[in-house]
Amino acid sequence: MSSGAKITMVDQKKVKSHFKKVDPIIYAVMEKMDLGEWFDRPKRDYFIALCREIIGQQLSGKVANVIFTRFEGLFPKRQITPERILTLTDQQIRDVGTSWAKVRSLKDLATQVKNKNILLDQLDNLSDEATMKGLMKVKGVGPWTAEMFLIFTLKREDVFSLGDLGLNKAINKLYGKRKIGSIIKRWSPYKSFGCLALWHSLDNV
Repeated sequence: MSSGAKITMVDQKKVKSHFKKVDPIIYAVMEKMDLGEWFDRPKRDYFIALCREIIGQQLSGKVANVIFTRFEGLFPKRQITPERILTLTDQQIRDVGTSWAKVRSLKDLATQVKNKNILLDQLDNLSDEATMKGLMKVKGVGPWTAEMFLIFTLKREDVFSLGDLGLNKAINKLYGKRKIGSIIKRWSPYKSFGCLALWHSLDNV
C-alpha cells in the first residue's frame, strides 16, 4: 500500500531512476516530464473528488470540467455536500448535462456517505484493494472510477487501470502488440507514474 505522501523532487529522481533501469521505452517519455506537477496540488475533498470522477466517466476532460462547473452551480457558494445533493431533484442534476445513470450514482454516493456505509475519512488507511472494494459499493462506480480516484486523489503510487482506453492506446503506440501484463509488471512499485507517462505520450510523443 502506498502512503499517498506528496511527491518531492528527490522522489521524482527515485521514480525516474527505477524506470530507467526497468523500461527504457517509458523512461524516454518520463525523462522529459515534471511528475511533481501532477502531485503538487492541495489535498482535495474526497467526496467532491468522487463526484467529479463520476461526472467525468467516459467524457473528455474538457467536457467533464464544463459539466462539473454547472453541477457546482447547483449548490450555495458551490459547496457540494452529501446532504445538499439529496435535496436536489434528479431532474435538476440531469439538467446540468449528466446522464440519468450518473444522477443515480451521485445520489447513491451521497446516501452511502451520509449513512456512513462509506467512511471517506478512513480511506487513507486502507489498502488499494480495500479502497476499491468500498468505492465500488456505489451504483455506477466500477474499477476505472475507483482507480482514477486512487491515482489522482489518494495519490497511490502503484495503480494501473487496465480498462482505461487512453492507457491501452498509448501501450499499443509505444510497445506494439506486446501483452500489457508483461510490460507493467516491471513498473512496480510505481505503476501510477507509468500511467502518467502513457497519458502524456498520447499528446507529446
